[in-house]
Amino acid sequence: MYGTIFHRAVILHAIIVTILLFVNLQTTKATTDNLMSDSMSRDTSNLIIHGTNHNWNHFAQSRWVQSTHIGVPLIIGGLIVKRQDDQFRSLRNDFMPSFHHTFDNYTQYIPAAIMLGLKTAGIESRSSWGRMFVSDAFSAVIMGATVNALKNTAHVMRPDGSNRNSFPSGHTATAFMTATMLSKEYGYLSPWVSIGAYSIATATGLTRVANNKHWLSDVMVGAGIGILSSEFGYWIADEIYKDKGLNKKPQSKTFIGDNESSFLGVYMGFNLPLSKYDLNENLSFKTSSGTTLGLEGAGFINPYIGFGGKVSISNLRFIVNGNEAPDNTFDFYSLSVGPYFSLPLSNQFSLGTKMLLDHTWYPKTQAGSFTIPHNNGWGFGTGISISKKIESHFSASLFLDYDLRPPHGLSSKEYLHIMTLGARAYIRF
Repeated sequence: MYGTIFHRAVILHAIIVTILLFVNLQTTKATTDNLMSDSMSRDTSNLIIHGTNHNWNHFAQSRWVQSTHIGVPLIIGGLIVKRQDDQFRSLRNDFMPSFHHTFDNYTQYIPAAIMLGLKTAGIESRSSWGRMFVSDAFSAVIMGATVNALKNTAHVMRPDGSNRNSFPSGHTATAFMTATMLSKEYGYLSPWVSIGAYSIATATGLTRVANNKHWLSDVMVGAGIGILSSEFGYWIADEIYKDKGLNKKPQSKTFIGDNESSFLGVYMGFNLPLSKYDLNENLSFKTSSGTTLGLEGAGFINPYIGFGGKVSISNLRFIVNGNEAPDNTFDFYSLSVGPYFSLPLSNQFSLGTKMLLDHTWYPKTQAGSFTIPHNNGWGFGTGISISKKIESHFSASLFLDYDLRPPHGLSSKEYLHIMTLGARAYIRF
């Protein structure tokens, strides 16, 4: 059994690596063919390439792109996952049903407090006091007006049923607005200023979900609104003030010579089961899609090869009598370690894959009238991803993972085959 499963994982991983190598060989071949062409062809090609690169770089560096390239995808992503809100909520209900803390009422303001503290201490920021105040005032007005307008028109019920002001999350919008303010004013000091600011904002949003006050879509859209509000608030102030009161000019976002492959980040995805859930040799259940949340990271010894792992909490839903059973979920924890591989495609894009040894823990599960005791076991995982650098030390990626999970039932020998489609946001170092 283990040998067969291992062979399947190796074969799938070999296919993925072959695809990456093929892309690399095709790129190399194209480069060689260009070098062998005559000088006139080279000159013409270079003119086209440089012209295309110039146009692309000009577009990528435009104020509209720089202001919207994070906020807009977050809002679109939030609207996409809205139909799966109840599945992500089931993760919260399964793993932390009694979670309740109010520190998110305060963490939303921490980046702003740090910004004001640094400014009061005399540490030079991007803007003068007056320019900073106007920039932040515009940002707050835009954020507040947008959030309240959506709350008063959408009337989405909160997960805890307390009222219909769920969409979008005002706490999260405030947290990401203040994080963007801090990043703009003091991000030049160190990339860890921005990393810390957005980490606090992310923790605020996730706490709102854990407190059962917001759906995941509320938090994602709120984060996007917060970032966009600060971007447009500063844009308006920049148009008003021009160079007056500007201590540090904004730096354009380039990635030349920026080849960090090591990373640490959070991810979420949708589990797509490819096999039945076997209770024993005579009884099995069908399962529908589920969700997963986790942390993933790897340290790279060069731009291509590294070692790392991930931890996650996941679930699937049983299908009982032909219907999805939302109250009966199949939950599991997992820890995976192994080699990671990266293939840089350009200064901004890269392909990645991995081959991980996985250990999965299953809590006691209720499947219809059956109670299944806890269990654990070993499995294997691989996957493919495409990543894009967004900021100097921040990237995002889309991934498709394939996992062979061990049997849950003590008497079952059938492994679970699960595909996971998701997204990851991470810090590079």
